[in-house]
Amino acid sequence: MSSLSRRETLKTLGAIACVLFFPLKSMGKTINKGCDVCRKAWSNLSKFATKRYPFRYIEPVDSLPKVFIYGDSISIAYTEYVRASFEDKACVFRIYENGSSSNEFIKKMEAMRQAMFQPHLSQGWDFEWDVIHFNVGLHDLKYVVDGKLDKQNGTQVSSMETYEKNLRSIINYLKAKYPKAKLVFATTTPVPEGERGRNAGDAKRYNTIALRVMNDHKDILINDLYKFSIPVLEEFAVGPGNVHFKAEGSRLQGIEVARVISDVIGVKPIICPTVETIKERSSQYERKI
Repeated sequence: MSSLSRRETLKTLGAIACVLFFPLKSMGKTINKGCDVCRKAWSNLSKFATKRYPFRYIEPVDSLPKVFIYGDSISIAYTEYVRASFEDKACVFRIYENGSSSNEFIKKMEAMRQAMFQPHLSQGWDFEWDVIHFNVGLHDLKYVVDGKLDKQNGTQVSSMETYEKNLRSIINYLKAKYPKAKLVFATTTPVPEGERGRNAGDAKRYNTIALRVMNDHKDILINDLYKFSIPVLEEFAVGPGNVHFKAEGSRLQGIEVARVISDVIGVKPIICPTVETIKERSSQYERKI
């Protein structure tokens, strides 16, 4: 082999070595093992963080928009469809467990901020949220006794007055801690007749309060999931008197949430995968644990 050929061979091998061993971004993806410190910190936030597919750690990618979802079990069910709609186009995160009532919002958000972001976590997250899509409501208007739903004998978690006060505090918190994020408030989804711990019609009443609060903040976008979900619940309710949706209903909600978010970040969603596809991804992930 001539000296020229040897030099060309060494150059080629060097280029291959750079591709294999140097951290790169290609087509919006980070080609390295990511932040182990962040992954560990995330796993410490909740028992669900390493066990449940919707709560898994999401690796941020510098070149992609960062979307955050806060909500209860309704949002847990649609999160994966939002993520799938923005695959390779945006990083979609969610709160590390059920967001519960408005009483819990700031506590949970602050726990995540201090656990994950610099300077609280050395080498932790140092990005800004582009969008925060949030909802509280279903856990506020429910009646509970001894930890169980019971509208006959229970006490309502949050009165309408408390709910309004909490929403105002939540907005002040989000604007103080995440001033660059576009805020999107999702209205609370419907409560059907016969729900054992909630009164039909309360979702509409609590949404009226929420919209009055949001009206004082013209910069907050409204995602009217209540209106969108009325026909979806009629067709895809888990059962009579149940606020939850079958998987196809959650898929439709996820597509709608992605559509609303896409208008904010200027990224067109892809065609959302089927329920079966998402279920298989979830099963594969959880079988490995």
